[in-house]
Amino acid sequence: MAARAPIAAPDIQKESRVRYFLSYARSLLFTNLLIYFYTAACGTASLLASIFDAEGRWQHACARAWSWLILKTSGIRVRAEGLENVRPGQTAIYCANHQSAMDIPILFVNLPVQFRFVAKRSLFNMPFMGWHLRRSGHIAVDPDRPRDGLKSMKRVAEEIREGKSVLLFPEGHRSRTGQLLPFKAGSFYIAILSGVPVVPITITGSSHVLKPDTYHVRSGQTEMIVHPSIETKNLTLKDVDKLSEQVKSIIASRFVPVK
Repeated sequence: MAARAPIAAPDIQKESRVRYFLSYARSLLFTNLLIYFYTAACGTASLLASIFDAEGRWQHACARAWSWLILKTSGIRVRAEGLENVRPGQTAIYCANHQSAMDIPILFVNLPVQFRFVAKRSLFNMPFMGWHLRRSGHIAVDPDRPRDGLKSMKRVAEEIREGKSVLLFPEGHRSRTGQLLPFKAGSFYIAILSGVPVVPITITGSSHVLKPDTYHVRSGQTEMIVHPSIETKNLTLKDVDKLSEQVKSIIASRFVPVK
C-alpha cells in the first residue's frame, strides 16, 4: 500500500498577529484550564483504580480518556497510519520522535496496545501526573546520573523481558528546533538487552499544536505513522549504534520538519 502524502508543515510566520493573539488567549483562558481539570480528575480516577488493578490496565484506560479529552478540547486531529504494524499481545519497544508534550496524548489515543513510558524520574514527582506514573507501572530512569542510569536501563530491559511493552523517546527530550535531535544510545542498549522487536513511530505536526516551552495549545492536523518492526534478538551490544541509525533513518523518512 502506497504511503499517503505527508501533512504540510505549517508556516507560523504567515499567521496574522490578531489571529495569533486570539488563539493564545483561548488557550490560556479555556483550553489550558480544562486540561488541568482533566489531569486532576483522570489522575484521581487512576489512583483509585490502582487500588483494584495491580497490572495497570484501568490506569491505562484513564490515561487514554485523559488524552482523548485533551485532543478533542484542543481541536487536534490525528491521522494514524501503519496500525497493521502493531501486534496486540506481542511485547515490543515503541520508539517515537519527540517534538511536543502533545505527543503523549497522541500516542495514548492512537496506539492500540497497552504500553508504559520510560520517563525521567523528575516527572514522577509532579502532582497527579507523577502519582499516576508511579501507580500504573511506568518506569523511572535517571538520564543525568550515568551510574544510576545504567542500573535503570538494565531494570527496564528486565521488565520488558517479563512482558511489559514500553515507549521510548530516543532523543531524550523534546526538540526545540522543529528538527530531529540526535538519538541517544540508551534506548537501543535497552532494546538489545531485552531482545524484543523495536517499532519506530514518526509523529509530525505536534510542535505546531503545542510549541515546546509555551502554553499555546492550538487546533490543527497531526499524524502518527507506525513503521514495520525491527528484530533485535540476534543483535549484540556492538550493534547499538547501527540500530540507532536504522531507527532514526526510518523515523526521518516520514518526518516533516517545522519551518
